[in-house]
Amino acid sequence: MFNVTKKSIQWGEETLTLETGKVARQADGSVIATLGETSVMANVTYARQQKPGQDFFPLTVHYQEKYYAAGKVPGGFFKREARPTEKETLTARLIDRPIRPLFVPGFKNEVLVMCTVLSHDLVNDPDMVAMIAASAALTISGAPFRGPIAGCRVGYEGGDYVLNPTIDDMQDLRLNPDQRLDLVVAGTKDAVMMVESEAYELSEEEMLGAVKFAHEQIQPVIDLIIDLAEDAAKEPFDFQPDDYSELSAAVKAAGEDEMRAAFAIADKQERTAAVAAARETIKSKLTEEQLEDKNLGSAMKGLEASILRGDVVKTGKRIDGRRTDEIRDIVAETGILPRTHGSALFTRGETQGLVVTTLGTGDDEQFIDALHGNFKSNFLLHYNFPPYSVGEVGRVGPPGRREVGHGKLAWRALQAVLPAATDFPYTIRLVSEITESNGSSSMASVCGGSLSMMDAGVPLKSAVAGVAMGLILEDDGSYAILSDILGDEDHLGDMDFKVAGTEAGITSLQMDIKVAGITPEIMEKALAQAKEGRIHILGEMNKAISGAADFSVHAPRIETMQIPTDKIREVIGSGGKVIREIVEVSGAKVDINDEGIIKIASANGDAIKKAYDMIYSIVAEPEEGAVYTGTVVKIVDFGAFVNFFGKRDGLVHVSQIENRRLNHPSDVLKEGQEVKVKLLGFDDRGKVRLSMKVVDQETGEEITAEKKEPAEG
Repeated sequence: MFNVTKKSIQWGEETLTLETGKVARQADGSVIATLGETSVMANVTYARQQKPGQDFFPLTVHYQEKYYAAGKVPGGFFKREARPTEKETLTARLIDRPIRPLFVPGFKNEVLVMCTVLSHDLVNDPDMVAMIAASAALTISGAPFRGPIAGCRVGYEGGDYVLNPTIDDMQDLRLNPDQRLDLVVAGTKDAVMMVESEAYELSEEEMLGAVKFAHEQIQPVIDLIIDLAEDAAKEPFDFQPDDYSELSAAVKAAGEDEMRAAFAIADKQERTAAVAAARETIKSKLTEEQLEDKNLGSAMKGLEASILRGDVVKTGKRIDGRRTDEIRDIVAETGILPRTHGSALFTRGETQGLVVTTLGTGDDEQFIDALHGNFKSNFLLHYNFPPYSVGEVGRVGPPGRREVGHGKLAWRALQAVLPAATDFPYTIRLVSEITESNGSSSMASVCGGSLSMMDAGVPLKSAVAGVAMGLILEDDGSYAILSDILGDEDHLGDMDFKVAGTEAGITSLQMDIKVAGITPEIMEKALAQAKEGRIHILGEMNKAISGAADFSVHAPRIETMQIPTDKIREVIGSGGKVIREIVEVSGAKVDINDEGIIKIASANGDAIKKAYDMIYSIVAEPEEGAVYTGTVVKIVDFGAFVNFFGKRDGLVHVSQIENRRLNHPSDVLKEGQEVKVKLLGFDDRGKVRLSMKVVDQETGEEITAEKKEPAEG
């Protein structure tokens, strides 16, 4: 019944296995990839016909984590996997980005790639396994895919690169000083196609070394996929790209001059309008048959690309007049919103981000129900890209894959400079509102986010800046690397290369390649040029903030205190009664963890002090020999009970009230009376012994022997 093909290699410390022919046999390509005990099934289907009027490549990649894979039941009210998590969305993007450029140019049939996590050993992250499975499924499907690709993760510990570090090693790198890198690389046999990373101030040389290391390590996996395909691949789909060279020539003849003049306009909106007008001019000169040709859009784009690309490589001048290494004008402003905890407006040319910081308490941390376990995050970054930012109308809805991906890139870039939670016990939420966009709004979010947090008084290790680089690579091998790319340069170029970091090093690197042929030499030059741009931007940012900003009066203050773990129960009380009373009486938020660390938060300093004192009175032990002010709570025949230390009472024996014999304690005391007492110690049963007679009830000073006996005259 089954025609199973199975191939395995030893990869790093685990066995990697690819299997096809048993499951999902009606898909065009189906592969189950297993690394250790983590298994991911990838299924590929593609349409045999292009939809009429289709002018783009409709590739859709889905990545799904099934909770059963780790023996878990989903959290929440609905015990079923629902909308994609952030991890699922980011992984789908990771797979999409390197495979999309490798389909044969002109192929516009619909393609669906679905990756499903079937088993998770909680050691090997399924994202790279999914990428390998997807590549293998595409390679054997018969689709016009010029792969295969493979991907791996790289860590950096003690000066050594680590292949496929475990999930625990990569969990919350900010708290793990030994691990300085979480790098994902995907590539073909000959070239790197995609890079995504979170780094902790690595040098350009260290980052480039990590990318080279990763490309070497994926070679055996690519060979394994080829080996599988030799035994299990289906017949290649008979696809021949349309020859529309005559149409391209007609388009060029009809409006090359108008299009060249349009691209010479520096202002984005004017240029966009002029390019649209040039397109209409071209269409007006074409025949009805040419206008109905499905390749007209591709021919138009080809003309635009040739004008933009050719001029840059030949002359070194870009469409807005800048040199290849020139950064647009920058204006950085902070403190522009009066009631927020921190705010910044970062403008670079026609790209602008309004970034706002909100400081919260432990109650505001995000709970993440992940496949490998539940954990909290105290740093959140949300990125919004409304249609008005590019002068368009459009539907506004929940954040899409682009918003999630750009927000995560900025989040990674800023992670490395955040203070430790023990030094700054706040939840930090950044919101980046992109108000204008013409090239790399994610890097504007990095710059604005750094400024906004500094404006909020967050003690960052240093400022972070980001810059987007582009590449134009011609067929003859000539190329130009562009700093701070425009939207058109990104759209019509061959590389999107985003680098963020401090003056000391790189904190995030993201790269997407549209052509197979980026050499280490080009990457090295791009990194060096990006460093120059980053240092320039940091200099402009430094003009906006000098020194530490004042902490916002609207932000909560948080004070931490450490108590013995055996006192936690006393602070919480039965059913939470005590801690609820502390919150109600003081007006402050109180959060306590299993280690006995208590965070007290309020915008009111008096509320924090009140809560602190109440907790201290519960957990602190009275000091023998110390004098306390107390209140008489009960009078009995043999003395009086005095509440002297929080809720702690002690007995003042009748003989310790005054230096004379009393008939009854009530002769001098009454309930509710304030008295000064000295803690004499504890009796054999642990009961507190107090004394009033050794303390001056007016001053609270202890009466010494000299004071008792008058000097001899």
